[in-house]
Amino acid sequence: MKWLILLFGIVSNALASVLIKVSITSKSFLSFTNIKDSLENWPFWLGIFFYLLTFLLYTWSLSKFPLNIAHPTITTGSVALVALISFFYFKESLNILNMIGIILVIIGVFLITFKMD
Repeated sequence: MKWLILLFGIVSNALASVLIKVSITSKSFLSFTNIKDSLENWPFWLGIFFYLLTFLLYTWSLSKFPLNIAHPTITTGSVALVALISFFYFKESLNILNMIGIILVIIGVFLITFKMD
């Protein structure tokens, strides 16, 4: 169960980043001259919601895990997920070095969280 908190934190953080990116590419970003568009920019506000949810999940995860496990897991998991989403959804580049980096980061977090008793 406690690992689901981290998983949801990763997904929530990645969704927040993706929604903020969508919000600045699809509509006018927050503008004091066009308040109506700013208030109707639902991807932006949904992104803010997911950042808040990520913070709450991160805080909750700190009650279940040591800091040196919770923080790198949520952070690097989100980085890896955002890289994949940006490749598939936004058609951003993802070369072999990027993929190797993502794999190495995931291995590194696994090694940090793995406990030998």
